[in-house]
Amino acid sequence: MKKINLLLILFTIIFQGCDNNDCGACFTPPQSFEFEIIDKTSGENLFTNGAFDSNEITITDNLNNNEPVEFSFISENNINLIQIGSIGWKTEIVNLKIDISDNHIFSFYVDTERKMGDCCSYNQYNEISVTDSEFELDSQTGIYKILE
Repeated sequence: MKKINLLLILFTIIFQGCDNNDCGACFTPPQSFEFEIIDKTSGENLFTNGAFDSNEITITDNLNNNEPVEFSFISENNINLIQIGSIGWKTEIVNLKIDISDNHIFSFYVDTERKMGDCCSYNQYNEISVTDSEFELDSQTGIYKILE
């Protein structure tokens, strides 16, 4: 009887350890996109110098009936960045229109696929583009500097 109980316990432990659905805590959230609006002549942040007011920012998705898009404005330590963190939680294409005070500033297009591999979900960005404005991408910080 002891052999049967020992074998039963051993098989139980082995099969519990072989759960193919147990991926652990492996999850890679999508990157957030950050934008700094700066004066292309002076290099000054246009929110910091008072030219723009963060309360007048509107972001809409042109591909989804101009639905408003959630964003954050980071003003801590006078950094003054627009942050969009809602892109990439699912496979999607977005074409965002960013306006400040009813003035079109730029458009932002993202084609992303949410994928699963080696038990972890991640994003594959097929295309990312900024249009309707000059910009620079800081490769170290990942911040898009929109030149106005």
